[in-house]
Amino acid sequence: MEVVKDISEEIKSSYIDYAMSVIVGRALPDVRDGLKPVQRRILYSMFEMGLLSNRPYRKSARIVGDVLGKYHPHGDQAVYESLVRMAQDFNTRYPLIDGQGNFGSIDGDEAAAMRYTEARLAKIAEEMLEDIDKDTVDFMPNFDSTLKEPAVLPAKIPNLLINGASGIAVGMATNIPPHNLREVCDAIIAYIKDEDIGIEELMKIVRGPDFPTGGIIVGVDGIREAYTKGRGKITLRGRVEVEDSRIVIREIPYQVNKANLVEKIAELVRDGKIEDVKAVRDESDREGIRIVIELRAGANKDVVIKKLYKFTSLQTTFGIINLALVNNEPKILSLKELISEFVKHRRDVIKRKIKFELKKAEERLHILKGLKVALENIDETVKIIKESENVAVARERLMKRFGLDETQANSILHMRLQKLTSIEIGLLIKEFEDLSKRIKELKEILESKKRIDELIINELEDIKKRFGDERRTEIIKEAEEILREDLIAEEENILIITKNGYAKRIDINAFRTQARGGVGIIGAVLRDKDSISCLSLIKSTDKLLLFTNKGRCYWINCYEVPKLDRIAKGESIRRFVNLSKGEYVVSAISTENFDGEVIILTQSGYIKRTDISEFENAKKAGVVASPDRILNVKAVEGSDVIISTERGYILKFKLNEVPKHGRSAKGVKAIKLRENDAIAWMDCGDGKEILILSERGFGKRCRIDRFRTLTRAKMGVVGMKVNERTGRVVYSEFVRAKRIFAISNGGQAIMVNIDEISLQGRDSMGVIVSKSGIAKAVQI
Repeated sequence: MEVVKDISEEIKSSYIDYAMSVIVGRALPDVRDGLKPVQRRILYSMFEMGLLSNRPYRKSARIVGDVLGKYHPHGDQAVYESLVRMAQDFNTRYPLIDGQGNFGSIDGDEAAAMRYTEARLAKIAEEMLEDIDKDTVDFMPNFDSTLKEPAVLPAKIPNLLINGASGIAVGMATNIPPHNLREVCDAIIAYIKDEDIGIEELMKIVRGPDFPTGGIIVGVDGIREAYTKGRGKITLRGRVEVEDSRIVIREIPYQVNKANLVEKIAELVRDGKIEDVKAVRDESDREGIRIVIELRAGANKDVVIKKLYKFTSLQTTFGIINLALVNNEPKILSLKELISEFVKHRRDVIKRKIKFELKKAEERLHILKGLKVALENIDETVKIIKESENVAVARERLMKRFGLDETQANSILHMRLQKLTSIEIGLLIKEFEDLSKRIKELKEILESKKRIDELIINELEDIKKRFGDERRTEIIKEAEEILREDLIAEEENILIITKNGYAKRIDINAFRTQARGGVGIIGAVLRDKDSISCLSLIKSTDKLLLFTNKGRCYWINCYEVPKLDRIAKGESIRRFVNLSKGEYVVSAISTENFDGEVIILTQSGYIKRTDISEFENAKKAGVVASPDRILNVKAVEGSDVIISTERGYILKFKLNEVPKHGRSAKGVKAIKLRENDAIAWMDCGDGKEILILSERGFGKRCRIDRFRTLTRAKMGVVGMKVNERTGRVVYSEFVRAKRIFAISNGGQAIMVNIDEISLQGRDSMGVIVSKSGIAKAVQI
C-alpha cells in the first residue's frame, strides 16, 4: 500500500528538523561550557593530541585534519576559522588557543593558510578540559559511531560569560558580549553564597561587558535591560585622547575593522564632512592602536570628536541577545540565569568527579583489604601458593581459606616478593588507612551541598588569581545625545551663493589680508555664464533666511550649506530649498532665534520692515516675503537707512520713516530715481562713515555728516563720482568692521583693511581697491 503525505507537511517537518539541527548542532553555544560543537571538538581533539600549553606547537592543518576525521565532518575552512577566532586576542577576551604565526589582524587581514600556522591549547583552556577523564560529563558517539566525544566540557571557567558568543541560527540569533573574569567569578561566588541575590546586586559586581579591544560603554540602561530581560542594546565608543593639535584614537569598538575606520575618516575629511583636519595616519604597532588625526590651527577639537562618533564606526551599537542552549533547547537568559546554569553544571561535574574518585578509592581499598589479609597470614599464604598445582587452584584455595573474592585473590597472586619487606608492608598499611579516611571524606562531600559549593568557590578564587586581569572597557553612566547642532563649530563663515544657485561656506581664515589694489585670489570657481548673487557673513550655528528675487523667503540651518575650500564650486542650493525656474537668492540673513526685524527693499523702490518671526514657517517650501521683486534685505539695526544708486547718489533717512508691514504688503516708496538710474544697495544702521564700492574695484570712505538727512522718496545727493573707469556703484554701507571682503563676478576675492581705503569727499571717485572688480562685498 502506497503511503501518501501532503507535500506541505513534509516540507514543514523537514525544515523544522533542519532548523533544530542548525540550532543545536552548529550555531548556538551550550550554556554550560559556552562552546559551539565545532569549538568543543577542536579543544577536545587538541587535548587528545596532547597539545597542552607546555608542549610544542603543532601545525594547524594537522589539528584541523584530526577534528574533521574524528568529530566534525564539515568543511575544513569552518573548523580552521573557529580555531583562528579562539586564538585572536582582539576577538576573544580570554583566548583558548595559543597560536603561532599569522592569525589575522584587527585590520581585517585574514589568517595565513592552515599549513603555515601552528597552535596549542592556551593555559586557560586546560581548565575547560580538566577532569574530563573522570566521568564528569556524558560522552556520545561521533558521526560514524566509531569514537566517543564529550557532549559538554567540564569547564571550570565560566566561558560563556567571559568570552561571549555570537551566531545566527534559523529564525534566531545569539550575541553574548564578553565580560571580565574577576567580576564574573566574584558574581558567581556571591550567587553561591546567596541564591536569592537580585540582579541589581549582581550588577554591582558585574558592571557590564568587558571587550578585548577596550572602548567606552555609554549609558547603563542597555546593560540593565540585557541583564534583566536577556536582550538589550548598548552604545560603544572608541577611546580618544587629545594631544596638542591632534586627536589620537587609542581604542576602537569591539569588532570594528581598524583599516576601514581609518579609510572612512579619510573619506569624510576628503568630502568636507569632517573639517579642520590636515592629515590622518595609522601609527598602530605592537604597543597598541594609535590613529592620529592632525588638526589645523584653531580647530574645534570637541566638534571633530563628535563628528567622528556620529559619522564613523568609532561609535557603534552592540545588540545583546543572551540566547544559549539549556538542555538542548534555545533559551534567552538573564545574567542570574546564566550564572545559575553554570553553577548547576559545576555542581554536577564535581559530584560526578567525586563519585568517580570514590569508586576508584573503594576498588583500591577492596584490593588492599585482600593484601592485608595475605600479609597478616603470609606464611600460610605462601604455603597455599607453593602447594597448588597451578594459578587457578591457588586462586580457589586462597578464596576459600581467607574468604576473598576473585579480584582480591588475583591481586595476591600478582604481588611481587619485594612487597614482603617491612617498609613495603608499612606503606601498604598506611595507604589502607589513608584511603579509608579519603573514602569517608568523599562520602561526606557527596552528602553536603555546602562542601561542594566550597570546592567551587575555591576553584573560582584560584582561577581569578591565575587568569584574572583589570577591566579594559570603561562604563560611563550617561552621555548627551549627539545632535546635528553639536557637530557644528560655532564660527563665522563667508557665504557665497551664485545666480545659478551654487552655495558654499568658506572659512574666513582661508584668506589673508592684502594691500588694496591687488587682484586677489580665487574665492569661487564659477560655471559658464554664472555670477555672484549673494555674499554674506553668517554664523554656522544660526538659522539662515534666504530671500529671492521673486519675493519669497526660505530658511535652512547655516551648517547645511557645506563648508568648502576656496576653489570648490559649491553645492546646488536647490538641494535645500525649492526654488522655481529663474529664481535666485539675493540676500541672506543669519539669525539665532527668529528675533528682531528685517528691512526689505524691492527693485521698484518700495521698502518695509517685517518681523523675522513671520518667516519661521518658511523652511524649504518658502513663503511670500513681498509681492514685488526683492532687491536687498538687511537686519534692522541702528536708526538710519541709506540707499545708494548705480550712478552714485545716496539717500539717507530715518529708520522710523519705514513702516512695519506683514509679509504680503508691498511697503512704501523708498527713493525717487533719476533718469537712467537704478537702485544699487541699501543698509540700515549707525556710524560715522560710509564705505562705497564700485563694480570696477574703486572705493572710498565718506563721513556720514557729509550727507544730510532727508525724508524717504527723495532723490538723494551725490555720494561718489561715477564714470567709465569706476563703473557703477555696487555697495554702500556704514563702516562697522575693520576689513572688507570683496569678490568679483569672475570669482576673484580680496580682503583689505578698511582704513587703507582713503577718506574722501562726496564728489570723488575714490581709490582702487581690487583690480579684479567688485560684484559683492561684506564687512568682516
